[in-house]
Amino acid sequence: VTPSYLSIFGMLALAGVTVNDSLVMVDHVNKQLKKGKDLDQATRQAGKRRFRPILLTSLTTFLGLLPLMLERSLQAQFLIPMAISLGFGVIFATTITLYLIPCVLMTAAHFQEVCLRTKNWYWKPFRDQV
Repeated sequence: VTPSYLSIFGMLALAGVTVNDSLVMVDHVNKQLKKGKDLDQATRQAGKRRFRPILLTSLTTFLGLLPLMLERSLQAQFLIPMAISLGFGVIFATTITLYLIPCVLMTAAHFQEVCLRTKNWYWKPFRDQV
């Protein structure tokens, strides 16, 4: 089934909401890192402190679109695909934001540490010769 233009517009709006939620989470992690906490503590605290605002924003968006999704009138039929793609996408994106963003931050930090250790291990014999 080919998506309609309004469905695609709903997906574009969803991208904006997802980026905004992710920025809220990452910004809080960065603020905690500037206060001197390590990445694990900062990520956990950001998850705890930003869980409610992100969840409530997403739920109110979904519940606000629900009457439009359930509308049966002919005038609303062209808007329903946009409401469906945005509404259910927000629910999915909230889950991704709350679980995947902290995991990606932690994985990237561990990967960076492994790369640094590998680089130091590789160059150690050359430094010892000088």
